[in-house]
Amino acid sequence: MLHSFLSSCQSRRWPALLLGVLLGLPPLANAACTRLVASGNPEYPPFLWQDPKNDSKLIGANAELMQLVAREIGIPIEVRYVGPWGRVQESARNGRIDLIAGAFLTQPRLTYLRYLQPVIRDTQTLIWTRQQHPLQYQRWEDLQGQEGITVVNNSFGQAFDQFAAINLKLQQVGSVKNALQMLSLGRADYLIYEDAPGLAYAASLNIRGLRASSVPVSREKLYLTVALASACNNEQLAERLSRAMKKFSDDRVMDTLVEKYLRVWQAQSSAARRPG
Repeated sequence: MLHSFLSSCQSRRWPALLLGVLLGLPPLANAACTRLVASGNPEYPPFLWQDPKNDSKLIGANAELMQLVAREIGIPIEVRYVGPWGRVQESARNGRIDLIAGAFLTQPRLTYLRYLQPVIRDTQTLIWTRQQHPLQYQRWEDLQGQEGITVVNNSFGQAFDQFAAINLKLQQVGSVKNALQMLSLGRADYLIYEDAPGLAYAASLNIRGLRASSVPVSREKLYLTVALASACNNEQLAERLSRAMKKFSDDRVMDTLVEKYLRVWQAQSSAARRPG
């Protein structure tokens, strides 16, 4: 009887969602998820940056990791440039992208992102200063009374973000390039930014005379996240992504990828500086 009823439903083009409910299947929107769109901070070498050969794409360690994950879960992942970091977060909030390939955990982001375990990588944020005007940094309170600079929409962990909002004078600028140039020109006393991306950008801009603190401002975990508003967001997908991430974490794949893409970034930067 059930078979004849379902056949009748199909012949009358009843909604596929009803058939799914009757059979105990996941909703069609999830079952029909045949591709995923990922993005991330496009100013984040060696993890992510805009492809100089195709400005609609992002390349880097996280982008290649997404391709490894895609093969593991059997769903293609396009790592797309959608704009600056603030727009990436807005795109996830509105469900225009499915994944953010690299985000720190903050309370506001929990309202629109599903955080997956294990993490992509542990990172640390440092204080960058000019060698001629070093700042003896040991703890957050050492930054009080100084003119700081950071990049808009960046988070350095929930605890530090809250401390900075109350106690620090921090100017926000649109890009890490601008921030490093302003620091080198003495228009700020210090810059807050992560270690590997800071080194990568300073080298590409040929900025010398900067130093990074030996004591980190914060140590944060970089996560793969699923947009809660994505049509592909469901428990099955999250489990498959987490299993893939566990495999690559156990194999320490990101260590190899970060080293690889530091070399790629440096080669691209050197080529861009050569005349002709």
